[in-house]
Amino acid sequence: MKKACFVLVLFLSSIALMIERCSCLDRSQFPPSFLFGTATSSYQIEGAYLEGNKGLSNWDVFTHVSGANTADGSNGDVADDHYHLFLDDIELMHSLGVNSYRFSISWVRILPKGRFGEINSEGITFYNKLIDALLLKGIEPVVTLHHFDVPQELEDRYGAWLSSQIQDDFGYFADICFQAFGDRVKHWITLNEANMVAQYGYYSGIWPPNRCSYPVGKCKAGNSELEPYIAAHNMILAHATATEIYRKKYQEKQGGKIGIVLHIYWYEPLRDIPADRVAAQRALGFIAAWFMDPIMFGEYPPEMQQIVGLRLPTFSVEDKRKLANKLDFIGINHYSTLYAKDCLLTPCNYHDDLLKDTFTYGTGEKDGVLIGEPTAMPTFYVVPNSMEKTIMYFKDRYNNTPMYITENGYAQPSSKNIEDMLNDVNRLEYMQGYLTSLVSAIGNGADVRGYFHWSLIDNFEWAYGYTISFGLYHVDRRTMQRTPKRSAKWFQHFLKNESSFFLA
Repeated sequence: MKKACFVLVLFLSSIALMIERCSCLDRSQFPPSFLFGTATSSYQIEGAYLEGNKGLSNWDVFTHVSGANTADGSNGDVADDHYHLFLDDIELMHSLGVNSYRFSISWVRILPKGRFGEINSEGITFYNKLIDALLLKGIEPVVTLHHFDVPQELEDRYGAWLSSQIQDDFGYFADICFQAFGDRVKHWITLNEANMVAQYGYYSGIWPPNRCSYPVGKCKAGNSELEPYIAAHNMILAHATATEIYRKKYQEKQGGKIGIVLHIYWYEPLRDIPADRVAAQRALGFIAAWFMDPIMFGEYPPEMQQIVGLRLPTFSVEDKRKLANKLDFIGINHYSTLYAKDCLLTPCNYHDDLLKDTFTYGTGEKDGVLIGEPTAMPTFYVVPNSMEKTIMYFKDRYNNTPMYITENGYAQPSSKNIEDMLNDVNRLEYMQGYLTSLVSAIGNGADVRGYFHWSLIDNFEWAYGYTISFGLYHVDRRTMQRTPKRSAKWFQHFLKNESSFFLA
């Protein structure tokens, strides 16, 4: 009898602990108008390679070079076949209970050859159907104009982001989208993770257009010391060009907002010494302020000017006039945290997540102990309290400009064992931790207005192909069947403000 009572007490205690652990996070802790959604991008899920008069993008070309540019030799030719199955995917969103969906428009579906060709009416029709179907289900479209994919035509003609010509090309594309979809789209994102495009495309060369120089990498062409800054400069001014067009021609009558999205690691000093504390701030400057300071203040951040010097392009009087349009919100893609070690005083090795000019070494390890639980993505560790720290950095540096967490998610190793994929407890716990940290940031006055989980479904993950998975729904690559994971069920209960402790 005593043993039975002891077991019962243990059981009830464990239930109480589970309830206590999950009751600290509640949908009602967020404002009623808060956007909760999922996120994807066109190349990663649409498929329909060259279907509907679509042109060739840089990623189409990149992934067809003997399959050597992705971890598993895969590409986005079929992806998740969202192009044909978008109505099914909208049903998934509706069943989750999200009130918004962040997706990107494929530049080459609208303009197969940039401004050097005709507007593709089939592309316009596809996105009109997608947007209308979302609204019919009460889901707000949040639209990204550039999510890594550039018309290959622009790359071949003038080097895409290495030429100032692309500013006008991007403005032309944005104008068409504002005109075609802006009566229904109220949140526009100009560029997704432009800081990563500059680093991976033009510094390490592991993304298209594969440009880098020795000793950073072994590319056929490029200059790792100059080209990341040139590409970034043109992306910043492309954002300014699109924003000015929206402000002048569309915003007043359409009533929408426009912003930009950056990928942000948080950095903690490796050692409790001034040099490493400064290095952590310097790393943030090179990953966040690199783009945000010019947009908000009209100049590159002081930490970059001091180190990069004359290699940084300059903003003309006309450039600064356009930059004065700023933005309406900042999108933050945040997944992970690294330690930062100073390399100004002692030599360091570098990895490609940081420009060498930061003179900072980023690592996930300290004295043999990882900074957080590792995931399937290298350098992505689970450190939930970094969500609040990242948000507060933007709040303090940019006068609490409205923010959205436009991506946040857990990298799961892809497996042929369906049960392993569906029983994603680690993702569920990741979401609980980061959302709890987000609540804390809001409680401390940060103007955060939305959270978008990456991603809705398992998809093509750029250079990693299909070797890692971020989705709330598993996708069978043979049948395209979508199956909810444990995390999807948890998110559904959370969004409906129902008790979900039993799923943890």
